[in-house]
Amino acid sequence: MRSRTTTARHGARQRSGDAPTSAAVGLSEETFERLYRDHVAPVFGYLARRVGPDLAEDLTAQTFVEAWAGRERFDPRKGAGVAWLFGIAVNQLRRHRRREAYQLTAFARTGVDPALPFDEAGVVHRVAAERSTRALAEALAGLSDVDRDVLTLAAWAGLSYAEISEVLDVPEGTVKSRLSRARSRLARRLAEELDPV
Repeated sequence: MRSRTTTARHGARQRSGDAPTSAAVGLSEETFERLYRDHVAPVFGYLARRVGPDLAEDLTAQTFVEAWAGRERFDPRKGAGVAWLFGIAVNQLRRHRRREAYQLTAFARTGVDPALPFDEAGVVHRVAAERSTRALAEALAGLSDVDRDVLTLAAWAGLSYAEISEVLDVPEGTVKSRLSRARSRLARRLAEELDPV
């Protein structure tokens, strides 16, 4: 028969996380596959608008490789899977800031949205018709990294305040104030781009 001390130590070891598995932590292969199917296109679209489709393919792949490698450490009590994925994607972006600024400048010059599929017949029309889109990209390129992160996560990724809060690891109130400030700055920059004095 075990002594009470041995039993207590064994129970403490189980509770402290020394046990090999925990029901509350980690993603099964099936859950990860579902997360991938549901979110690979939105993650790619978000990244493509930030850095262009070629680099976005690489960053999307890296995002899911990193997520797969860390799936056993995923803790659903700390947030939703979508916020976890976009958090990894934002970290990938931070490693490619110079490429992002270059892509936004090119977007501003051409007016061609890099997330849209290539359509040779429509390129000339899009280039001629997208003055406001070019102005938007130019204005985004001129924002700080912090402002650009919060704006694009809200507008391009369609994340809620709570999800952006999880992605950027800042309080939800901070997200709201940053987003409000970033929208004001973007509006001023757009007005300058579209109606220069």
